[in-house]
Amino acid sequence: MAELIRIYEENPNPKEIKKVVEALKRGGLIIYPTDTVYGLGCDITNIKALEKIARIKGLKLEKSNFSFICHDLSNLSDYVKQIDTTTFKILKRALPGAYTFILPGSKSLPHPFKKRKTVGIRVPDNNIALEIVEQLGHPIVSTSIRDDDEIIEYTTDPELILEKWDNLVDIVIDGGYGDNEASTVIDLSEAEPIIIREGKGSLEIF
Repeated sequence: MAELIRIYEENPNPKEIKKVVEALKRGGLIIYPTDTVYGLGCDITNIKALEKIARIKGLKLEKSNFSFICHDLSNLSDYVKQIDTTTFKILKRALPGAYTFILPGSKSLPHPFKKRKTVGIRVPDNNIALEIVEQLGHPIVSTSIRDDDEIIEYTTDPELILEKWDNLVDIVIDGGYGDNEASTVIDLSEAEPIIIREGKGSLEIF
């Protein structure tokens, strides 16, 4: 049975954030708000939790396209090869924001992702998500909770999300109604930016 925790984005309660972080450290799975759709996430360092998310999504962990949710760009070098000034300026301009940036992966990626040439990096413009990642001390691995049947309410209403995911996750955070438009995905691993998916993030940053 998942626990539903109400957290307000304007002023996230430190006690509630701590409860979420402790669950993540124990290998728990959480559903949490971002600046786009609600996300399903776990501690990037917990292999069992990563495998559990991959199973839920019906994927092999090594071949999954999960995003890394970061607090800011300070620990980018832990997961990404050195990037040029132009790329860094794009990231600085766009983040935090509704974007997922595909960047060249470094050799120090966590074990399940070692063979990856690229990684997806997110710094969402949402205080709840950012506080969780900051308190945890490293990124969470995340995927959006898209529904097979495309019922919009399931991805936006926390109580309906709880109904559907009750037996699969440990915590569902009620951060209010979510958005139903996913992040804009931009590949910055090549010489020129490539738009993979146009979503909520404006393309005017280019």
